[in-house]
Amino acid sequence: MLDTDPKPDLKRAASVADWLRLQHSAGLGRKGARKLLDVFGTPGQVFTAGYDALAAVVPAALARTLCAPPAPATGQLVEATLAWLAQPSCFLLTLLDPGYPAALSNIPDPPLLLYLKGRPELLCGAALAVVGSRNASSQGMANADAFACALSGAGLAIVSGLALGIDTAAHGGALRAPGSTVAVIGTGIDQVYPPRNTGLSERIGAEGCIVSEYALGTQPEARNFPRRNRIISGLSRGVLVVEAAARSGSLITAHLAAEQGRDVFAIPGSIHSALSKGCHSLIKEGAKLVESAADVLEELRLAPPAPAAMTHDAGAALSGHGALLAALGHDPADADTLAARTGSEPGQLSAQLLMLELTGQVERLPGGLFQRLNP
Repeated sequence: MLDTDPKPDLKRAASVADWLRLQHSAGLGRKGARKLLDVFGTPGQVFTAGYDALAAVVPAALARTLCAPPAPATGQLVEATLAWLAQPSCFLLTLLDPGYPAALSNIPDPPLLLYLKGRPELLCGAALAVVGSRNASSQGMANADAFACALSGAGLAIVSGLALGIDTAAHGGALRAPGSTVAVIGTGIDQVYPPRNTGLSERIGAEGCIVSEYALGTQPEARNFPRRNRIISGLSRGVLVVEAAARSGSLITAHLAAEQGRDVFAIPGSIHSALSKGCHSLIKEGAKLVESAADVLEELRLAPPAPAAMTHDAGAALSGHGALLAALGHDPADADTLAARTGSEPGQLSAQLLMLELTGQVERLPGGLFQRLNP
């Protein structure tokens, strides 16, 4: 159904109707639908097979449901979907389409349908997932942006989930380079969640690709977001976890990736940071510790992008601030500890820390702690 014709013909409309009816048949589910497709071939053939043939494959009650006329709500969904498909750069891929991503079709539970907005070809090229905490630190956001930009520059499409925090930074970094980005969402493709990312979503729809397995109009539901994670990992050659707490949803994506035979990468952090616990746990389980995008590219046997100019740490050049940054090191510390290390007066130290905050070199953490931010 990857058709650029803005006016779907009758044959295409019938195919859309059959697929939507199959996906939304009460009590069937994705596993049952795939079983029927294995036996009968297409949704259209499922619905013309007759009760006896269906009852030999699925329970009798379900066979009767499949033989009954489609529910009115399904007809309304078909009309809405056809209207959506008439818009530019909107596509519906089915599990049987030649353009369905091969990597995704090989996972244990591939989606029956993929609603796409943007550039479908990104789903069939080399890709890497970049995920992490919604409540990310400034350093985590900077890392996600930098890694995504470098990896996209090497030709990888960066796949993430459009959530706040690390996902947002990863999408933004990837859009600055040729590989672009793919956002796999947990709502209908006509919805934007969180609303704060409306502008980013529009940009991805124009320059990258948005993907959903959920019907138009599907609102945010907590159970849908862990489910979509199998698509994030399934589209990707590996998953990079930038920053994650001990029970972060990003760990679900990483574990799914491992089960699917994908590489798992994790960026280490401070032993004192709660947002490093998830990454450290993955590394203990066998994830590859990475310190640069080059580490990921080397593991994937991809050539690195052309070297970019290094960012100069302007704050360290400011009089007196270099010594304070050196005393702070790379682990969080409170003002009393920094005063003891530097011998500075409280007022002087407070002024220096404020200047470093304003210049983006230090982040103030809860509990009166300060964290150095690497360029």
